[in-house]
Amino acid sequence: MSKSDLTRRGVLKTSAGVGAGLALPTIFTASSAAAYTNEPTGGSVTLGFNVPQTGPYADEGNDELLAQQLAVEHLNGEGDGGCLNTFTSKALKGNGILGKKVEFVTGDTQTKSDAARASAKAMIEKDGAIMINGGSSSGVAVAVQGLCQEAGVIFMAGLTHANDTTGKDRKANGFRHFFNAYMSGAALAPVLANEMGKERRAYHLTADYNWGWTQEESIVASTEAMGWETVNTVKTPLASTDFSAYITPVLNSGADVLVLNHYGGNMVNSLSNAIQFDLLSKQVNGKDFKIVVPLYSELMAAGAGENIKGVLGSMNYNWQLDNEGSKQFVKSFGEKYGKPPSNSAQTCYAQVLLYADACERAGTFNPCGVVEALEGFEFDGLGNGPTLYRAEDHQCFKDVLVVRGAQNPTTAYDTLEIVEITPVEQVTYAPNHPMFGGDEATLGTCNPGA
Repeated sequence: MSKSDLTRRGVLKTSAGVGAGLALPTIFTASSAAAYTNEPTGGSVTLGFNVPQTGPYADEGNDELLAQQLAVEHLNGEGDGGCLNTFTSKALKGNGILGKKVEFVTGDTQTKSDAARASAKAMIEKDGAIMINGGSSSGVAVAVQGLCQEAGVIFMAGLTHANDTTGKDRKANGFRHFFNAYMSGAALAPVLANEMGKERRAYHLTADYNWGWTQEESIVASTEAMGWETVNTVKTPLASTDFSAYITPVLNSGADVLVLNHYGGNMVNSLSNAIQFDLLSKQVNGKDFKIVVPLYSELMAAGAGENIKGVLGSMNYNWQLDNEGSKQFVKSFGEKYGKPPSNSAQTCYAQVLLYADACERAGTFNPCGVVEALEGFEFDGLGNGPTLYRAEDHQCFKDVLVVRGAQNPTTAYDTLEIVEITPVEQVTYAPNHPMFGGDEATLGTCNPGA
């Protein structure tokens, strides 16, 4: 790219080559700076937090909002500073972002793509939000990410697990800290083979939208590669609350494993229905029947209660992780809200800090400067351990957790136990992997907007 191209984008680097955890500042001068959407002109900057406050993922959205508010407090120098104390990048000083006080507005995605786009659009156009963060649905994430690309603002995705978010639907203005469906399959398969054997017959119930589809695809691929047979895959509407009619066919299918590609309230209800049918006490094909929940959260586990005992799944983060960043975040979140954070909370908290840090390192709010600061950024101290924001697709790469429903929980918050911390090398894939759009999937170029 020529110097004139970089100037037109509002980005002009002085040199190349960045060490781990560091990024050279992007230089913006009066002569080369381009106008960009919602450039802050006063003493504050506004962030938009777009979360499901109603609908099947509302519990996740509430925790996201608590974490986002906590992140704003820490950025503004309030409270104990949280992960500003442990983050390996030391650009943030607790004086806002680039000296401007951080303010925020909120929207309700309702776990509906149209509603999420509308609320994000309102926050950008009416409230002057310069960054949108949040969401607990991949359908929502893909829709809002596309909107932010068009509007010229940064989208820091919340809880989105579909491969598409940083696959075929990846965008230059969008970044995802959460892991994805491929990573769940890669982490779970060896544990499933070890605990259940390599000769199993699996029946999938799948939420009928892009997260469910890619989760099903990923788990089918990883389990069939180790020898499992897929008996059937059945799609279920996202609005479903009673899954009893979907459980009966499982009993007559010859399957000995039920895979629930459901999340939030959907998973709580489908798992409860499966337990009501007494599936886990049955033997099929000479084997004890098993249930797998590929994507777990603490909030789902709490909602499902005793039904999750012994059931395996995967997670992006768990508050029981023993590293300095996690311990600091658990302390800050727990002292403020009286409970440990969920993995959706940790994701949104980390994303807000990562955005603010990128602005500081870039020396600007211009989204193209933020993009360059985040691409290839390596960091630690936010709870997940060493992490890379890969430049080619804006996907974070870090260790993945395999967890199990605890047999003897002592509180509502230790219902899941960590079975294995899967090393990042085991879940890493090529940017042009077929599940992620192949060679046709590209980020495009950063859009600074106005």
